[in-house]
Amino acid sequence: MRLKWKISILIAVSLALIAVYLFVGIPGNWDYILPRRFTRVLAIIITGSVIAIATVVFQTITNNRILTPSLIGLDSLYILLQTFFIFVFGSTSIVALNANINFAISVGAMVIFALLLYHLLFRKQKNVYYLLLIGIVFGTFFSSLSSFMEVLIDPNEFFMVQNKMFASFNNVNTDILWFAIIILVATIIYFWRYIKYLDVMALGKEHAINLGIDYDKVMQRLLVVIAIWISVATALVGPILFLGLLVSNVTYEFMKTYKHGYLLLASALISIVALVGGQLIVDRIFSFNTTLSVIINFVGGVYFLYLILKENKAW
Repeated sequence: MRLKWKISILIAVSLALIAVYLFVGIPGNWDYILPRRFTRVLAIIITGSVIAIATVVFQTITNNRILTPSLIGLDSLYILLQTFFIFVFGSTSIVALNANINFAISVGAMVIFALLLYHLLFRKQKNVYYLLLIGIVFGTFFSSLSSFMEVLIDPNEFFMVQNKMFASFNNVNTDILWFAIIILVATIIYFWRYIKYLDVMALGKEHAINLGIDYDKVMQRLLVVIAIWISVATALVGPILFLGLLVSNVTYEFMKTYKHGYLLLASALISIVALVGGQLIVDRIFSFNTTLSVIINFVGGVYFLYLILKENKAW
């Protein structure tokens, strides 16, 4: 009953913030402003929820609460792709200007990279920490290539690349949003059958195998779903590095339970509260002079340092 009350509180806070964001402060011309705000809120709900859920599942698989799916290198690959498009084809090319084509290529490239990485590593080495190590190496490599091209790129075109480096909900393409929703709904339906395994997988690989779970098979399929979620969310609004880490750990502290049925729902709601509340701050206090991802990354970075120092004290 206590967990249900906490979920109810999160739902109430989420709905209140969404209502404030949608309907408060509209000076006039509701037909123009309200649909734009609705699209923005829908993008926040979709991306925030899948990033939060993906992080909780990823941390369950790795049995480590300071790791995120970003370590696989998908965020760095996205920035590399956007830099490559501008560097090779120019800022006026169809790949750079057409959001639908850019989204399709970005999602396809990130998912293919993740699948190839999983296939090459799990064919011989079924160790998720080895996967993380290789992912960090690739992420560093992608970042280095991006930096190299950014130095050589035209200064005027660099601003387009810079806009892609930070997540933004201000100009979400409606066509892309509905396409992303279709992909995410399909993967969530597929993921639903594996929720029941997460509570046991949180006990560790040995205990899960002893309790009858085909651990490696379930882990690999969950990693594929995570890769699709992160790829779609990143291509839709841009990279938000510390959102998953921040939301997942707040969820653990707030819910204080091992039951993933509650944890996944709570993480999605907390992510919505954080993003909608943050967007309200960006709109009403900073007057669009900064982006939401800057605030999230700053708070998440500080919280990440706190978690590391907390772990060191525990040892």
